[in-house]
Amino acid sequence: MIFLNKDFLRDKIHACFIGKNIGGTIGTPFEGKIGPHDVRGFNSAPGEPLPNDDLDLQLIWLCAVEQNGARMLSPTILSEYWLDAIPPHWNEYGICKANLRNGLLPPLSGHFNNERWRDSNGAWIRSEIWACLCPGLPNVAMKYALMDAMNDHGKGEGTVAEMFTAAMQSLAFFENDIFALLEKALEYIPEESRISRCVRLVMREYKAGTSWLECREKILEETSDMTTFQAPANVSYAVLGLLYGEGDFKKSVILATNCGDDTDCTAATVGATMGIMGGTAAIPEDWRAYIGDRILTVAIDGSFWFQPKSCTELTERILVQLPGMFVSNGYEMEYTSSENVIDTAYPKWYSDNEYNVYDYRRFFERYNDSSPYSNEFIRGSHEAYLVDYMKEPYIRPMGEFKLKITIYNHRRHPLSSKINLLLPDGWTAEYPKNIFVGHKSSEMIPKTEFEIVLHAPEKVDAVNQLAIIFTSSSYPAPYSIPITLLG
Repeated sequence: MIFLNKDFLRDKIHACFIGKNIGGTIGTPFEGKIGPHDVRGFNSAPGEPLPNDDLDLQLIWLCAVEQNGARMLSPTILSEYWLDAIPPHWNEYGICKANLRNGLLPPLSGHFNNERWRDSNGAWIRSEIWACLCPGLPNVAMKYALMDAMNDHGKGEGTVAEMFTAAMQSLAFFENDIFALLEKALEYIPEESRISRCVRLVMREYKAGTSWLECREKILEETSDMTTFQAPANVSYAVLGLLYGEGDFKKSVILATNCGDDTDCTAATVGATMGIMGGTAAIPEDWRAYIGDRILTVAIDGSFWFQPKSCTELTERILVQLPGMFVSNGYEMEYTSSENVIDTAYPKWYSDNEYNVYDYRRFFERYNDSSPYSNEFIRGSHEAYLVDYMKEPYIRPMGEFKLKITIYNHRRHPLSSKINLLLPDGWTAEYPKNIFVGHKSSEMIPKTEFEIVLHAPEKVDAVNQLAIIFTSSSYPAPYSIPITLLG
């Protein structure tokens, strides 16, 4: 059992989003300007923050958790909220939603036709909600960040970036040394990723005594093959602000802003992370008073009326969901009024947990084993169905297309299913009519793979919808998985 002091968490979560608003408000007027800048504070009118999509989308993700529960949340459920509640078609947002409307689900929705933006900033700027729902559980925070980011960034660096910031901010609840925090967070992303390389570059240069301006130039050299608004450079600017700011909130936020590029994102992430680490005491009172407590939005549907309207409301609603998030991921947690923040040894929380009912490690294994041209469907806590197109989802008239289907069985008994395909007129297919998957043990999640070969007729539509129908005595009704091929 983990016991957490509720007032301790309340203060840090509230400071996170106040810090997010401060950084976003300072950085927004300089967004997209290369820099370096000489910003020294606010360039907006006092009294309220500037609206920022960095925070907007997180309000919708909170609603998704409230309405579906932590255990049932999936990339596909989040994709429905993309279409229901997020109107803008900016960059990867628009590509993601166009793909979703054509039936291409995550991570395919964030990979297909998204060469320019899959490595960009749209995902890592919204990681705070997952960190605040999973304080001290970086592995779990990263799992939800992955579900989130794959919608509009597929398996690009933009997804790795949100995995990194979610882990970092989750750890920040209980780690006050910024250098140590970054070292720990890097353990949760691939060492060969560009995010990892660029963050390590900043850490090396800071330790070597390089000036922040020289460090910025080295970041530009390292990412010279990329355009602006890309995650490797901008995550590095945020890390630069955290390190070179040396614990001073104002200095950290201003340094990130003065690096230039996607300044609202970098400054907002620095402000949020500093808020988590130090609580409201770390945020200067004059800056808190300047922006107030309100949340103003620009990127979500105003008719989505139950979104939080203030940082205080957002904080309280996160606190309500937090115990369910813990228990849904295999950890028992209760709030305590004890002056001791924790009554359980902190490092044990996020180590591999044999009682973890969701088994987050298997989630990452499935993600890593699949190509960017894939979709995953999770049937409750029982099975996961991975559909891998293995290439761009196009088919020509009289053409052939192969799909690889992998079924992971999380049950304690074997799964036997009959398979049928629902095909458009004139289409034919070759596939096994029955499949068998062994039962789950404490050591492994069994899986079965098979192929489906589709044959198109002389005429194909622009969007061709198919379905795989699974029928089994293990569940009361047939389970269907959609397949989309573009003509």
